[in-house]
Amino acid sequence: MAVGRITVGQLEVNCYIVSDDATKEAIVIDPGDEPDRILGYIAEKGLVLVKIVCTHTHFDHIGALPELKEASKASLQMHKDELAVYKMAKDMAAVWGFQIDTMPAPDVFLTDGSEVAVGGVSFKVLHTPGHTPGGMCLFGNGIVITGDTLFAGSVGRTDLPGGSMSALKASFKRLMTLPPDTKVLPGHGPASTIANELRDNFFND
Repeated sequence: MAVGRITVGQLEVNCYIVSDDATKEAIVIDPGDEPDRILGYIAEKGLVLVKIVCTHTHFDHIGALPELKEASKASLQMHKDELAVYKMAKDMAAVWGFQIDTMPAPDVFLTDGSEVAVGGVSFKVLHTPGHTPGGMCLFGNGIVITGDTLFAGSVGRTDLPGGSMSALKASFKRLMTLPPDTKVLPGHGPASTIANELRDNFFND
């Protein structure tokens, strides 16, 4: 397995490209912006993009979706509870002074416990609402990709449409039960570990 990270857009979203070493099949997670850079990385590494997965669908995490979908015909996957936020993304972007293209329709709706796999690389979907209703994390292979649910030392905001502080607290507690050496790959900012977040995160009360 290989995990690449490209930080994209003005809001500095971490876009992850996870690939299987044997098959060269790849998953792009949270392609927020700069599709040329993401597609360039895929081409440089000789990868085949087969799945695009959204941890959630705020505009800063999905801005490159149309171009990636058109270029690859990859399967677009998100949690089933995220559709309402997805449909609002273009309007929300405009409120923040950004413009994004019309988004493609999802191909697969994931649920808690679903598997996302390419080649021999597999992740389990953890439904972690709070930042958005359909927010989710991908756990497996010693890492958890957390989107905007969990950051190094912090958590996602809950004051946007669909946010819930009580749901986020429950999701945070669930993530803290993962193995302590699990590497945390968040949607913004530096990586961490579950052990570090158990010790240092202000949300861990």
